[in-house]
Amino acid sequence: MAANPWDPVKPTAAASLLERCVQAGVLSQNALDQASKEAPCFSRVEELEKISTLKDEVNQKSLELEMLQLEKESADIAHSFFLNQKYDILQAINTHLEAVLREKRSLRQRLAKPLCQENLPIEASYHRFVAELLPLAVKFIEKLDFYIQTIHTIPQIPECAKNMVRTS
Repeated sequence: MAANPWDPVKPTAAASLLERCVQAGVLSQNALDQASKEAPCFSRVEELEKISTLKDEVNQKSLELEMLQLEKESADIAHSFFLNQKYDILQAINTHLEAVLREKRSLRQRLAKPLCQENLPIEASYHRFVAELLPLAVKFIEKLDFYIQTIHTIPQIPECAKNMVRTS
């Protein structure tokens, strides 16, 4: 069975070779330590690993920030407080609609009745005059707001006239 090259307990082939060289006296331990410390490629690899780790952390924090912003934007949709409020409103509407459905027959009867409960009895000889009067009454009612507003401004006319004299 082949040895696992990633197993940290067993030394790699390069480590075994360097260990044999130290034992044979070809290399000293100090020279080996100096070589590993002074090699710029190893320090560069470590820096790149640190940069990669920092980039991963930045990406993770950016993702967390994006999730928090999304949660903040959708709080009125997903937060339980707002959901409870909406649920209560829907329950009230549902209760009202259920009451309307229960009273459906009586509501239909009430809506079918005339507003004043009976027709106005008018003698046949006056029907022609009532037919002429109704359009005039409708026009009067349409302009009633304007008439009321005009009546309210009548007491203010002397004050407005004084102001006009002062400004001119």
